[in-house]
Amino acid sequence: MSQDAASNEPWTIRRVLDWTRGHFDKQQIDAARLTAELLLAHVLSTTRVKLFMDLDRPLTKDELATYKALIQRRLAYEPTQYLIGQKEFYNRPFKVDARVLIPRPETELLVQTVLGLLPKDAPARVLDLCTGSGCIGISIAAERPLTSVWATDLSGDALEVAKANAEALQVSGRVTFFKGDLLAPVPADAQFDVIVSNPPYISSPQLPGLQKEVQKEPKLALDGGADGLAVIRPLVAAAMPRLKAGGWLALEIDEDQGPPVKALLEAAGAVDVRIDKDFARHDRMVFGRAKAS
Repeated sequence: MSQDAASNEPWTIRRVLDWTRGHFDKQQIDAARLTAELLLAHVLSTTRVKLFMDLDRPLTKDELATYKALIQRRLAYEPTQYLIGQKEFYNRPFKVDARVLIPRPETELLVQTVLGLLPKDAPARVLDLCTGSGCIGISIAAERPLTSVWATDLSGDALEVAKANAEALQVSGRVTFFKGDLLAPVPADAQFDVIVSNPPYISSPQLPGLQKEVQKEPKLALDGGADGLAVIRPLVAAAMPRLKAGGWLALEIDEDQGPPVKALLEAAGAVDVRIDKDFARHDRMVFGRAKAS
């Protein structure tokens, strides 16, 4: 992408998008057109829709240089969401960077189901373990104004991002963050209506085979140990006694972990344990309830 003597044609939005899409296609970058649009909208501080309202606008030299730099970073497999610093989740913009896992659509299903377990017009308390960007706990707080949310993470860097998201999305007064491993930093007498988590659940042997973009995300948020359950086992054991009578534990899991995680919940005393599927009809969530009395 250079303007030389052979061509005086300006690098308009239209031309830049067409060139980038073709280049990304050749390099086998997923969603080439969408990625090109997202990066350019970010550079121009606009929206994808507005790009198409001004297709013949030429880019300045500085804009073009900034865009080229982002293209090179994307070709080095840096995730688009990190490059633009944002990921839409449950209809809200969440800040993301290399300190946190990028929220996935499957996790929106987890949030949607948890919201169905919470009252709309009565107070409740939710604990979000391994909160990362805060997307689960913050979304719940935003959708249920009477619910107070507590959230923990082992990573202080991740908590900085989560706190910034809570502030930006105007729920910081109802989300309390704790640094530490699972429930360890949470006051011992606290009980919860729902404990929810998207914990690390990828088995260590699988990590080298993940997409190169995924390997750019924090290993701490991905690595579930030898069988993928190294975090889930202690999480279930610690969480079940902290549920109120009839309260729910809700977990996101890998697609082959449904039966073993279901067995863990049942062994910990959960009732009404069920496995829910994601958009691709893979096992993706496990839910279990503390006995009502």
